[in-house]
Amino acid sequence: MNTVLLLIIAVPTVEIFLMIKIGQNIGALSTITLIFLTAIIGMYFAKLEGINTLRSGINNLYKNKIPIYEIISGASIALGAMLLIIPGFMTDFFGFLLLIPFTREKLINSYIKKKKEAVDERKDYIDGEILEKDKDKDEL
Repeated sequence: MNTVLLLIIAVPTVEIFLMIKIGQNIGALSTITLIFLTAIIGMYFAKLEGINTLRSGINNLYKNKIPIYEIISGASIALGAMLLIIPGFMTDFFGFLLLIPFTREKLINSYIKKKKEAVDERKDYIDGEILEKDKDKDEL
């Protein structure tokens, strides 16, 4: 089965289940308030982290360094903000994980490490050195 189709079906199902269970424990109005509150708080933190990442990226550009981490971090912040806008508790959890600098750094570093290992394994060439013979020695 296609992964995207599975996500389209599974994520809302889990979200509805969690909303019902939490609503049974704390009440419907409290659940709705909590959903809106997490979206507002998440968007505020997404804005703060986005500004910090942008500053860090500009500092790296001034130092003539490529801001790879900042680019990936910015994309993960955008994904985290999108997950926080979607109503639900599971998406909010993963959205907040992407917004917290510590967890975002761990996720990004493990992703970069995996990509680097994959590139290192994929060598399809042989390192070597070309040596030219002296023309004077060939004539003797």
